[in-house]
Amino acid sequence: MIGRTPRSRYHPRMDPATQDLAPIRDALLAERAQLLEEIGEAIVAPGQMTYGSQAAAASQVFAQQRDLALRDRADAQLVLVDEALARLDGGTFGTCVRCGNPIPPERLEALPWAARCIDCQRVAPRDR
Repeated sequence: MIGRTPRSRYHPRMDPATQDLAPIRDALLAERAQLLEEIGEAIVAPGQMTYGSQAAAASQVFAQQRDLALRDRADAQLVLVDEALARLDGGTFGTCVRCGNPIPPERLEALPWAARCIDCQRVAPRDR
């Protein structure tokens, strides 16, 4: 199913700058594989509507729109995961992209793809 709750597979409570980043990379790669699988799932188009089947057609259209929205969410999540992998490769993983301060390990535990510390994430929508 396309819709699911992202889950973290990163649990060590250590500073990313001083720890072995292999488990984080593994978690991000597993998340990436799951997202690619979700994105690859077929979305069923509504069937041809016949007289008296407006309710069935509406249900089909709703399901298609839901699946498209979930695919869009998976696409956006995939971008975040790919960016986190690039930060790992670039040596900047665990550092806020906005302020340059370390991202707390608890935040990275919950969201290994987090690019900003909590304070910067709060103001991120205003930065656009």
